[in-house]
Amino acid sequence: MEKDEAELVEKARSGDTASFEALVKKYQDKIYGLAQHVCLGLKAETDDVYQETFISAFKNITKFKGGSGFGTWLYRIAANNCWMKFRKKKSEKLVSLEDVRGLEDLPQVDHVARKELSESVAKALSRLSVDYRLAITLADIQGLSMEEAAKVLKITVPAFKTRLFRARAALKKDF
Repeated sequence: MEKDEAELVEKARSGDTASFEALVKKYQDKIYGLAQHVCLGLKAETDDVYQETFISAFKNITKFKGGSGFGTWLYRIAANNCWMKFRKKKSEKLVSLEDVRGLEDLPQVDHVARKELSESVAKALSRLSVDYRLAITLADIQGLSMEEAAKVLKITVPAFKTRLFRARAALKKDF
């Protein structure tokens, strides 16, 4: 954990809401992105996971031990919230993934083709289990290292690599 972040966490533990707000600002886009991809872009589900993650973090900031990065801890809370949502609700819908990293960097692909590709990716992701969607989202969309992603999911690095390999293989079947 970087020095500035460690100071913010320590102040937040002491009840300084401004410090917690600074931490929220630092991680809000990443947590929202994770929730959006795992919840398949369902706005209400995404918003719920996003809000529940920061509410839970605020309530439990004193329990954060600092053994991992604060961002890793937040990802773990968000992942748990995603799992809880999908345990309660088994039906999955499609989402537009226009903001998936890389799609916007394809200037030769016209808007219609990009939309079709986005819909195909969304359809393929919707067929994956939540565990596989989390693996793909953490590694391929959020860009976490294997070690960070494994910490978030509380599994070993080899187990994460296996999960990611299987998730990617399942996606390849659809393409």
